[in-house]
Amino acid sequence: MGEPKSTGIWRPEPESNRRARFCKPLRHHSAIGPRTRVAERPPNGSARLAARSGIGNAILVGSLRGLASANPFGNTGIMSVNDLIMPIDAAGGTIVLPDASRWMQGRTLYGGASALIAYTAAIRALPDLPPLRAAQIAFVAPIGDRFDLHTEIVRQGRNVIQVRSAILIDDEVALTAFWLFGNAREPNAVHSAPPPVPEPGIPDDCKPADISQAPEFLRNNYDIRYTAARDAADKPIIRRWARLREPAGIDPISELILTGDTLPPSAAKIMRRRGPISSINWSFNLLDPEPQTRNGWWLAETASDHADQGYSSERLRIWNADGKQMLSGIQAVAIFG
Repeated sequence: MGEPKSTGIWRPEPESNRRARFCKPLRHHSAIGPRTRVAERPPNGSARLAARSGIGNAILVGSLRGLASANPFGNTGIMSVNDLIMPIDAAGGTIVLPDASRWMQGRTLYGGASALIAYTAAIRALPDLPPLRAAQIAFVAPIGDRFDLHTEIVRQGRNVIQVRSAILIDDEVALTAFWLFGNAREPNAVHSAPPPVPEPGIPDDCKPADISQAPEFLRNNYDIRYTAARDAADKPIIRRWARLREPAGIDPISELILTGDTLPPSAAKIMRRRGPISSINWSFNLLDPEPQTRNGWWLAETASDHADQGYSSERLRIWNADGKQMLSGIQAVAIFG
């Protein structure tokens, strides 16, 4: 893994080129807590992210403010969730998003949005699938407003169907996802996930988080609120209430996939130096095949189980507004700097 050069150019491993986030130690990141000052740009740094060069994908480091406004399409369009998935049909093939800027994170689609596109491709190509139970998603390369979709059944059993979908750019994989759909069976073991501790409070009574410096997908589409119990500053755990600003009109599973990757990795809270963070993958299990919540609010959490040698193993969980866990996930994150 490369070291930063004096020009501010990073050349990490290919999987990290998808959606790096440039972070100082995130005690004051806009999705975590109040921002006391705007981070200074590194020498000769750029406000653009993952720009293409003649020698491959390079991540050009800039400030959080620069990353929030950096996308190749501008910030002129308004794309709802339905607009995001409307072009996807059963045939797959080439998809062109009319205006992707609302869902960008730097120079790539936000991870939850690209995962939703891959999921939508699967369920529209195969409309009679049983409920989704689990998924494994690999974020391979940046995704823009034009790409190809491919879906195939890997195996179909009596109760479980395993499906693979992929987002391709120039015939190369930019995202690959493995979806496990399964019918319910008579339970032979019953155990419920515990509610969140400490008590997160009622979202409508909690203080709005300042997301003015957050990536554009978050600023454009989400209301984010602190929980009643504030996160401990010295522990790599982040919890926030999250809600789509405009009703999406999509099924609850699609909404969970879209929302599940909104928060920054919690290891950012304990970073010693400024540097980019890049999600590499995301695996999750759905604990309820028909997730529901109240007033659109979901409680999202990222928590680092272990961070060392440039990586963090992050636990991602989502509860509904009544404290029932809906999603249990894990994610590998590359930490640079």
